[in-house]
Amino acid sequence: MAQTHGDQLAGGHTAPQEDEETLVQQLRAGEEAAFVTLLERHHAPLLRFLRNYLPTAELADDIAQETWLAVLTGIDRFEARSSLRTWIFRIGANRAQTRMRREGRSVSFSALEQGSADHESDAADIEQLLPRGFSHDQGRWSSMPARWEEEPETRLLSDETVELVRETVQELPPMQAAVITLRDIEGWTSAEVREALDLTEGNQRVLLHRARMRVRKALESHLEGGAQ
Repeated sequence: MAQTHGDQLAGGHTAPQEDEETLVQQLRAGEEAAFVTLLERHHAPLLRFLRNYLPTAELADDIAQETWLAVLTGIDRFEARSSLRTWIFRIGANRAQTRMRREGRSVSFSALEQGSADHESDAADIEQLLPRGFSHDQGRWSSMPARWEEEPETRLLSDETVELVRETVQELPPMQAAVITLRDIEGWTSAEVREALDLTEGNQRVLLHRARMRVRKALESHLEGGAQ
């Protein structure tokens, strides 16, 4: 019998929602293969995400293990109000916050939402988007950035440049780092990020803007320095 578009996507692949529903059912039935699939899809991104909150890779790995245990024991309570991936990452973020509180190193989500404490620097970053004499809704560059498309592709994609981006992201305030990691590295939508991190649309947009500006400045400095 012919399958409808709702049953399959082009190329014969199962639709994401249907695939997720099947995966949840299999997890609830205790099927090991379903858990292996979940790990293959989300473990590495989860570790990258947790490193934004936690001071060491070892601690991030520890929290990731706690997260997966919580997923297994709590899958019956998953109500599909968000995607399974978003639910998993929200558990991870909460576990990371709990661990940091326990160690007396907690920073509240409300504080993390503010991004950088350097408000004057952030304001200056935002002002760079605005030509003089225009209002804040006239978003254009007043100080044009370097034209990255003119740089040789091999240079932009070099190991050194990739490492610079990683280092810059790791130096960002935790919530800025978390947002840019999910949006620009993992490819999440704005709605998914807001759900996972419990952010408003405005906060998510500002955090992403600030993070991108910091990364952009680091890349421009790196590229300009190499051209001299």
